[in-house]
Amino acid sequence: MASETKKTTATKKATTVKKAAPATKKVAAVKATTKAASVASVAMPKLNTAIYATGKRKDSVARVYLMPGKGNIVINNKPMAEYFRRPVLQMILNQPFAVTKREGAYDAFVMVMGGGLSGQAGAVKHGISKALEKSEPDLRAALKAAGFLTRDSRVVERKHYGFHKARRSTQFSKR
Repeated sequence: MASETKKTTATKKATTVKKAAPATKKVAAVKATTKAASVASVAMPKLNTAIYATGKRKDSVARVYLMPGKGNIVINNKPMAEYFRRPVLQMILNQPFAVTKREGAYDAFVMVMGGGLSGQAGAVKHGISKALEKSEPDLRAALKAAGFLTRDSRVVERKHYGFHKARRSTQFSKR
């Protein structure tokens, strides 16, 4: 009987051990070319001469580098139209340039993280506004009047103990 238990455990061990199949060269080559193509789509500018500002909205933080150029906006190594596909979000990003009449005068290189797309667009707008104000201090009045220099402090309320969500309580039961 003892010999029978040894045989079953030995067969179980033999069946559970599996070796991973080696990756084919074709798959590795495709991955490498797609990664290189996505990085090579937008050239990395020299950021040491750029004007830097940080924008925030909800849980999003945007690091904005503004430099004189042709009006190109690059977000996380992607063109603006590719990163923010909704026209409303693209319009939000262009608002500081429109208010100050600086469309096409500056290139913006942005790194944004956290939150959703709407919060990220607001963070980028805030960062672009702060960078414009740093580059040309006389634009401060127009940006301030439009409300682009103040950080929108509204954030999601935390969940409270005994509630389903932040304010949603349990359903009342008479019996």
